[in-house]
Amino acid sequence: MSPVSLPGPTRTAVIAIGAATLTLLGALTVYGSGEVSASPPAEPKVQDTFDSLGPDVHAAKLSNGRTAHYSDTGNKKGKPVLFIGGTGTSARAAHMTDFFRSTREDLGLRLISVERNGFGDTEFDKKLGKADFADDTLEVLDKLGVDDVSVIAISGGGPYAAELAGRAPDRISALHLAAALPPYGTKPAYCSMSDDELADTVKDSIKDPRKWWAFPDDSPVKSIPGFADTAYEEGARTYNQRGQQADPAPQVHEQKLYCGRPGPDLSKLDAPVYLYGGKKDTTVPPATLKTWQDALPGKAKVRTYADSGHDVQYRHWDQILVDLAGHGDRTVICRGKHTRVLPADEADRLLAKDKATLGSCAWKNN
Repeated sequence: MSPVSLPGPTRTAVIAIGAATLTLLGALTVYGSGEVSASPPAEPKVQDTFDSLGPDVHAAKLSNGRTAHYSDTGNKKGKPVLFIGGTGTSARAAHMTDFFRSTREDLGLRLISVERNGFGDTEFDKKLGKADFADDTLEVLDKLGVDDVSVIAISGGGPYAAELAGRAPDRISALHLAAALPPYGTKPAYCSMSDDELADTVKDSIKDPRKWWAFPDDSPVKSIPGFADTAYEEGARTYNQRGQQADPAPQVHEQKLYCGRPGPDLSKLDAPVYLYGGKKDTTVPPATLKTWQDALPGKAKVRTYADSGHDVQYRHWDQILVDLAGHGDRTVICRGKHTRVLPADEADRLLAKDKATLGSCAWKNN
C-alpha cells in the first residue's frame, strides 16, 4: 500500500502539529509529572512560632527547703485558676482538659497546678499532709504574683481544696468542686485497712495506667480524640517520673489523708461555690453534694447531670470553664449545629422543648 500524499497546506499543518506534540512531550519530560506547569508553585508556608505540646512543669525552691513543681498555662494576664487534680495525678494533669483549650484561651483563663507529695517530679515525704500542700501552693502563688485565685478541684482534689479554703479563705475568689471527695461525713470504706492492705489493693492499678484511668465503655470521654492516651501518659508520669517504679506508698499515704475527720472549718469562706455531680457516679456518689453543702457557709450553685458518672468534670468541662470565667448565670447548650452560651432561663426553655442538648456541639460532632 502506497503512502498517502497530502496537499501542501495540510502537510504544513501536520508538521506544525507534530512540532507541538514534540514540544509537549519535551515539557512532560522536563517536569516529569504528567502536568504542564506554566509557573513555579507557590512558596510553602511554615509557622514562625512553635505550637505547645502541653504545659511545662516548673520547679520552685520554697522557704521550707522543699521544691514545689507546678504548671502555669495560659495568658499570664488572664484570670488565674488553680487546678487541683484527682488522686494520683501530677502537675501536668490539667493537660487532660486541653480538648477545650481554645475555649479556655478565649475566656482568658490562666490555669495553674501545683503537684502533690510523692507524685510526678515531687519527692515523697510521709510526714507531709494536706496543710503542707496548702502552704506550698500559697507560696507558689506568691512567687507567680497571684493574690486571688479561683479553684477547681476534681475528685480526690476535694480535700486539698477544702484545706486551702479553710487556711486562706480571703484568697479564694470562687470554689468549684467537680465530683469532689468531701473531707466530711462518712469515711471511705478503705480507712479501716492497714497501709499494707491498702497497698495491695492499688499496686496493680498504678503499675498499669490503662487500669488506673479506665472509664466505662459508655463514658463520653471515649469520644474525645486522644483522651485515653493522654490519660495513660499522665498515669505513667505520676507513678514513674522519678524512676519510682509505681511505688504505692505515696498513693496509700494520700488516701489515708482522706480519712481525716472532721474536715477544715469553712465558715470564713466568702466566695461563690459551684458543685458538679454525675448522677451515675459510684466513686463519689451524688449524696456527697449534700455533704459539701452542709459544710459550706453559704448557698452553693449545684449542677447535676444524668449523662455522667465519675467523668462529669470532663463531660461538662465546657460549662465549668464558663463558670470559672464568671458567667455562672449562663448555660452551655448545643442547638442545631452551633454551641450557645445562653442565659439560664432561656437555655432551660430550649432544653425542655428538646430543641437543644447540654454542652458544646463537640459532644455530638465527635
